Amino acid sequence: MKGARGWVIAAVVAIVIAAAAYLLQPHEDSPEHSSNSDASAGASAALLFSQAIGHQTDQVTGTFDTPAPMSLMFVFTPTSQYTAAEAELTRRWVQTGGGTLIYASEHGDRELDRAFGVTRVGGYAPGGEYTATPVVAGVERVAGGSTIMPLDPSPSQVAVLRSPDGYVAGYVEHVGVGTVYVLADPLVLCNGYLEKAGNGRLLADLLSSAGPSAHVAFDEYHHGLTVSDFAPQAWVTTPWGAALLWLLVAVFFGLVLRGRRFGPLIQRPAEVARSDAEWSVAVGQLLRRSSARAVTLGLLAGATERAVATRTGLPLHPRERFWNALWVRAPEVAGDLAQIENSLVAASATERDLLNAAQRLHEIAHPAPFRRPAPPSAPLRPSGPPPREWGGRGTSR
Repeated sequence: MKGARGWVIAAVVAIVIAAAAYLLQPHEDSPEHSSNSDASAGASAALLFSQAIGHQTDQVTGTFDTPAPMSLMFVFTPTSQYTAAEAELTRRWVQTGGGTLIYASEHGDRELDRAFGVTRVGGYAPGGEYTATPVVAGVERVAGGSTIMPLDPSPSQVAVLRSPDGYVAGYVEHVGVGTVYVLADPLVLCNGYLEKAGNGRLLADLLSSAGPSAHVAFDEYHHGLTVSDFAPQAWVTTPWGAALLWLLVAVFFGLVLRGRRFGPLIQRPAEVARSDAEWSVAVGQLLRRSSARAVTLGLLAGATERAVATRTGLPLHPRERFWNALWVRAPEVAGDLAQIENSLVAASATERDLLNAAQRLHEIAHPAPFRRPAPPSAPLRPSGPPPREWGGRGTSR
């Protein structure tokens, strides 16, 4: 479970970092042609131009709703797909409300294309400079992107722009009491192209098509995350949804492979508590195996100094002050310890020298307790009758 938890945490962190990197990165261009962007591919100039010529202009944000009847709305390359209900609402606004829709998108929106009967050619064609038809007054040529996905208009859809190869790059259609302009190349209305050819005149003609006092709106609602982006179909129809889906698949297979067994389970043996002597022997064996005689003597010398400091009541640090005080308080101990420490390099030559030095350090660190000799005891006086004298006077057989 710990391994699985680590994978999940790593996946969440990766998603958060990717989202932060995407949201916080400076956008030097505007592939969605947002009216908030001053980039070459942005549409902020169209919004400002609409305000400058006297149109009441705003943006559709927060929640999606169509403008008032007889208004004009720009829709530039939706990055969040229209829902079927939103597309149908837009169609009714055009058909019965007399609205004018400027729908400019390179690849189109599936629901908007379905609602307004937009058909696109499957391949790409050269763009660059488009020829305007007489439908657009005062415009002969406009400049745009290098390639387009041409439109395939029906008889009721009248071409307004054609590519150098004769493909339709834009058309106009009357839907009910309203009008729809469909452009296959939104760049013709973007900031970096309005000064080229007749692009500025084309924008002015489109703005005036709804009347001099018409309300103008720019759809920015579909340039961000919307509720429809979290629908089940968004997991396969949007780039970010497909990326998250692949990430989940990778995490799933990673967890499966991580939990795969390579053989039968082996019970972990119960741990047995080891004694201090076993740990000491183990450390000694490691030091001996690595031929670390100098390291061993250094450790023993340090331990001896700590033991001496504890016994004499002296602080071990700073070391120079400790030695000065030790020479005053216990000169014999200081002399023996200094003599041994000065000979540690020579004592690390062989294991016999190492053992001798270790024994001497041990004697200094843990000296044997001094025992006073016992006072001589008085001779024992025999109790009872004195022994008989054998063969002397006063004896009898």
